[in-house]
Amino acid sequence: MRLVHLTAGTGSFFCGTCLRDHALVKALRRLGHDALIVPLYLPLVLDDSDNREDSPLFFGGINVYLQQKSAFFRRTPQWLDKLLDSPALLRQAGRKAGMTNPRELGEMTLSMIEGEHGHQAKELDKLVAWLVEQKPDVVCLSNSLLIGVARRVREALRVPIICSLQGEDAFLDFLPDPYRVRCWQLVQERAADVARFVAPSRYYKALMQERLRLAPEKIVVIYNGIDLDGFAPAAAPPEFPTVGFLARMSPDKGLDTLVEAFIKLAPRVPHARLKIGGSRTDADRAFVNDLTGRLEQAGIANPVKFLPNLTHAEKQQFLRGLTVVSVPTQRGEAFGLFVIESLASGVPVAQPNSGAFPELIELTGGGVLYAQSDASSLADVLEKLLLDPAHAAELGRCGREIVNARFTSDAMARSFEELLKQL
Repeated sequence: MRLVHLTAGTGSFFCGTCLRDHALVKALRRLGHDALIVPLYLPLVLDDSDNREDSPLFFGGINVYLQQKSAFFRRTPQWLDKLLDSPALLRQAGRKAGMTNPRELGEMTLSMIEGEHGHQAKELDKLVAWLVEQKPDVVCLSNSLLIGVARRVREALRVPIICSLQGEDAFLDFLPDPYRVRCWQLVQERAADVARFVAPSRYYKALMQERLRLAPEKIVVIYNGIDLDGFAPAAAPPEFPTVGFLARMSPDKGLDTLVEAFIKLAPRVPHARLKIGGSRTDADRAFVNDLTGRLEQAGIANPVKFLPNLTHAEKQQFLRGLTVVSVPTQRGEAFGLFVIESLASGVPVAQPNSGAFPELIELTGGGVLYAQSDASSLADVLEKLLLDPAHAAELGRCGREIVNARFTSDAMARSFEELLKQL
């Protein structure tokens, strides 16, 4: 089959959604399909060189913004649009907080979901014209925030639209009113343009089925998977008991909760270390600086390392140097790709008892749960794992075994292929 996967890029940092989409597309190619990942808004930041640079970018973030603000830019010539879609210019724009902050994007989000009736209709026309030339058998949307393009694409190409669900409820819920209510209503209405939705967990299927008012059969669960190449347990345990964090360095990922837990933990576990890896944007610097000050005030700054914007290889090496990983997210996560990456490295996880985490830990046996947003509860479970490295290693071994069997990119692609055949 010929498949085009539309994915919103970040321009300057890694995100779990982009990595999952890229892994899926590569695995579908290995199955013999002609699959292409196409960036929207900003360039994709991917974990290897196989990123198909020849694929064009649509709905360039600067053009989308200007067309939202001024009717003049809804009629500009193609040469000017192309200039504003320069990858270098878009990467620079992607470093600005307002490009991805839901509180500042209510009006634009609504316009995008309105699709052919929105201010970015010119950009939609470009995408549809290109897709008609490509003649795909199916078009995939990375998440439901892109659902505004589905109607025009379906009508022009007469092919099924598949839409993944990857945690966009948090973005929509943070929009200011009246945009929050109207955007949810529009996504519900435009769900009729989608043949199937794909949820990454049973938890998220139930949540989005209710919020989008969908029939159960319209959502299928396909667990996310990763390419296992390069993920492996360390030859020996780390020199010091080490807690790791692997996500964007932001409040919604609960990094402040982990820092508070480590401050409580440090006097109880001699020589404990904390390593914080993941994406850090310009918008995150003040938050990280505040955490650094908090650690210094507590007198335990030296055992803590911040390692921002790791490459793919650096991330794999980072994971091998840990005893346990914890990302204390503040909301229920749709999946949590870092859980699978950690377990693939033989490192257990300590996660809040919310979202998809209980489901993943039940399926893998690779971690423990604690009360969400409770730093004391987190400190307690971390203490037990750090002081009992044999138990931590056994959890990691068990988790790695299940990930190797059930949570690979190839397993994800085979499930996706079955869905394609049904449609």
